[in-house]
Amino acid sequence: MKYLTEFRNGEVAQRMAREIHQITTRPWRIMEVCGGQTHSIIRNGIDQMLPAGIEMIHGPGCPVCVTPLQLIDKALAIASQPGVIFCSFGDMLRVPGTDRDLFQVKGSGGDVRVVYSPLDAVELAVKNPDKQVVFFGVGFETTAPANAMSVHLAKRRGLKNFSVLVSHVLVPPAIEALMSSPDNKVQAFLAAGHVCSVMGFWEYPPLAEKYRIPIVVTGFEPLDLLDGIRRAVIQLEKGEYRVENAYERIVTYKGNLPAQKLLAEVFEVTDRAWRGIGVIPKSGWRLSEPYREFDAEERFHITGIHTVESPLCRSGDVLRGAIKPAECGAFGKECTPRHPLGATMVSSEGACAAYYNYGRFLSAEDLVHAGAALTGAANG
Repeated sequence: MKYLTEFRNGEVAQRMAREIHQITTRPWRIMEVCGGQTHSIIRNGIDQMLPAGIEMIHGPGCPVCVTPLQLIDKALAIASQPGVIFCSFGDMLRVPGTDRDLFQVKGSGGDVRVVYSPLDAVELAVKNPDKQVVFFGVGFETTAPANAMSVHLAKRRGLKNFSVLVSHVLVPPAIEALMSSPDNKVQAFLAAGHVCSVMGFWEYPPLAEKYRIPIVVTGFEPLDLLDGIRRAVIQLEKGEYRVENAYERIVTYKGNLPAQKLLAEVFEVTDRAWRGIGVIPKSGWRLSEPYREFDAEERFHITGIHTVESPLCRSGDVLRGAIKPAECGAFGKECTPRHPLGATMVSSEGACAAYYNYGRFLSAEDLVHAGAALTGAANG
C-alpha cells in the first residue's frame, strides 16, 4: 500500500506539473516506451497536466501488440491440432489473427488454456504425457526469465511433450530503429522500469550518446512518470543527453545478473519482425541450440500461412508513434474492445484500448451526454 499512496499524491503531482511548466520554453516530443506507462499516463490524465508544447508519443512497448500476425496465425494453427494443449496468458486469447482468435479456436473444440505462469504449462506437460503442451511465450525482457526457466526446467526433467512458441523482443534495438527512421519525431525517451529491473540500463548510454537523446528510466505510478518527464525536459532544455535512473527503488545499473545469466544460456539473439514496424535486426530472442528441441515452430513445422491485415486498422502507425489512436478512422467505430481489428485495441497495454477505455476520443459534449446517461441509469 505504501507505493499506492506515496506515488499517487495529488498535491505533489500538481507541484511537479507546475515545475514542468516553469522549465519548459519550447515544444518537446517524449516517447514512453512501455504500454503500461501509456495506460498510466492516459488513466491519470498526466498528458493533460503538461504544457501544450510537450507531446507524449506512445511507443511500441506492448508485447502483445507487436507480435506479428504471422506468428499469431501459427499459434492458431498449432492450437487447432488434435492432441495439443495450448497455453497462454489471457491477454493473447482475443488478439485477432487473419480470420479468428484463440477464443474461437477454444470454442471450436481446441484445448486452449489460460495459465498464470509458464511453469504451470510445464506441470501440465508432466500430468499429460500423451499430449503436446505448448506455451505462447510473448513479451519483452521482463517476462523472459520465467519463460527461460520453464524451458530450462523442461530440459532438466526430460520432457518431450513441452515446447514454447517464442515471441520475445528487446527494447534497445527498437529505440535504435525508431531513432534511425527518416520520419522520427522523438526527442527523448522514458525507458520501461520493469525491463530495466531485469536487464539494468547499461545498454542505454551508447544510444543516448549516438542519437543525442535523454533517456530516463521510469516507473509506472503518476509521480514516477511526472518525475521522468521532468528530468527529460530539464535535459532537453539544457541540451544534455544522458541516461538517468528515476526508478532507483527497483532498478540498478547492472540489473538482475542471475536472470541475465539464465537468459544467455537459454536464448540467443535473432532478428525479429515487429507488427506494424517490420523486421528489426537483432531485436529478439530465440531458443539457443542446446534448447532448440523445445521450439514449437520447429516441432510443428507450420507452413502455408498467408496473413492478411485489416485494411481499416492503423495499429502499425499507432505503434510507431506516427498517429494517436483516435486519428484512425476505424477507432471507436468498426474497432472497439468488443470487436477489435488490431492488437492495440485488445491488449491491456495497448494504446488504442487506453484511449477507448478512458474516453480520449470523446468531445466535451459527448462527455456531458455520457455523464447524463450514467446519472439517469443510476437514478432509474
